Amino acid sequence: MKAPKIILVHNHPSGDATPSEQDIEYTNYLYNATTMLGVQLVDHLVIGNKRYTSIFSKMISEREGKK
Repeated sequence: MKAPKIILVHNHPSGDATPSEQDIEYTNYLYNATTMLGVQLVDHLVIGNKRYTSIFSKMISEREGKK
């Protein structure tokens, strides 16, 4: 059995690796779409100035902050 998984990566030309609200919305949309297709979206990374940010980690920390 194959287990399809993907990791998305994109850069911010400004060099700021902070995910935008649009990045987070897009990640949620893609997560729902890939789940329906049986594909696991492992993470979505934003890179800039030799740094990266995990959108999944940011989403998790924001959810924990709302508790």
